[in-house]
Amino acid sequence: MNDPLVLRDVYRTYRGEAADVRVLRGVDLTLRAGEIVALVAPSGVGKSTLLHIAGLLDRPDQGAVLVDGKDAGNLPDAARTAVRRDTIGFVYQFHHLLGEFTALENVALPQMIAGRQRREAERRAIELLGAFGLGTRLRYLPGKLSGGEQQRVAIARAMANRPRILLADEPTGNLDVETAETVFAELVARVRDVGVAALIATHNPELAARMDRTVRIRDGRIVEET
Repeated sequence: MNDPLVLRDVYRTYRGEAADVRVLRGVDLTLRAGEIVALVAPSGVGKSTLLHIAGLLDRPDQGAVLVDGKDAGNLPDAARTAVRRDTIGFVYQFHHLLGEFTALENVALPQMIAGRQRREAERRAIELLGAFGLGTRLRYLPGKLSGGEQQRVAIARAMANRPRILLADEPTGNLDVETAETVFAELVARVRDVGVAALIATHNPELAARMDRTVRIRDGRIVEET
């Protein structure tokens, strides 16, 4: 079976008025099924660019983005959207929940967009939210949930369509230490349980140390810690 995500010799340059900025300079990275990889990098060196390219939200100038062995980096927009919907889950630092919908609806909606019937989507949403300790919060609007609960809903939403790949950008960055610890532990447990390949960007060295391996961006390339 192919690895869920492989970046091969990826370059990305942004055009500026004064000068071009070359952010990625030949990135190589492989995510294996069931593996949790920490991406540790200071602001401004290409972390978000890397995640956006890996998640098919941006296109590389050069190189390949292989999803389940197929080059998806330069597919037409509609095909890229389908791969994102069916294969990739995203968790951001801010939860980005839909405020007018309940926790249950926020997790069910992506499944319904993917073609599942409402009853099936809600059953899956209830299962996921229960796994994250939110079984009694199903009908709550995001504004009635704590920060940690909102982020749990966001993680459940990212897992709703059973992605092969999970990309997370500082998923506990807006939480206090205790809540961040709880949410991170639940995220890791769920990822390991279902065998997702996860790339989690973090500034927290303690969290990074608990993942399977750590990679950094240095001079536009991936450097793996030993």
